[in-house]
Amino acid sequence: MAIGETEITKLSKSALNRYRQKIGIIFQQFNLLDARTVAGNVSFPLEIAGEKRSKIDGRVKDILELVDLGDKADFYPGQLSGGQKQRVGIARALANNPDILLSDEATSALDPQTTLSVLDLLKDINEKLGLTIILITHELNVIRYICKNMAVLEDGLIVERGPVRSVFGSPQSDIAKLFLRIDKGFSGFGWSDGSGI
Repeated sequence: MAIGETEITKLSKSALNRYRQKIGIIFQQFNLLDARTVAGNVSFPLEIAGEKRSKIDGRVKDILELVDLGDKADFYPGQLSGGQKQRVGIARALANNPDILLSDEATSALDPQTTLSVLDLLKDINEKLGLTIILITHELNVIRYICKNMAVLEDGLIVERGPVRSVFGSPQSDIAKLFLRIDKGFSGFGWSDGSGI
């Protein structure tokens, strides 16, 4: 499997570990450390990477501003809403300046209004940082709202891919046809304006 010019399945174990450091992951269930503050959660990957405290503090401050949590640095996860927790997860995923942001069902546990705010944040991050974001989701409205391109997977294989409007408008694979038949008639969030991720 290749990502850009890099054939990641052919990398040595040490090269793969270095490559993984350039991939930020946003999880569905937040996976925050309850005993650490918001700033402590965001700084954690930088601490593991051995960064100096002065660099960590500046980076954490900048990222928290980016995700609109600058005023929550000293809060603990238990004091935050679900949307705020997901923003902490996004900030943590951005800590190491990744090349790719992998969002694994990041909106599945959120209500529709919070989902929209998180998706708008991801759009903003994509535009401001020029960061590639890969969204894993079964929510067709999320794809419709935010994505430019999509791939449909079945049994771990890509069975169809292309621009979102093309796949939605004329699905070729049986699984895509099934998803869209289930989705038919549900208006949800509407279409992306083309500036999606």
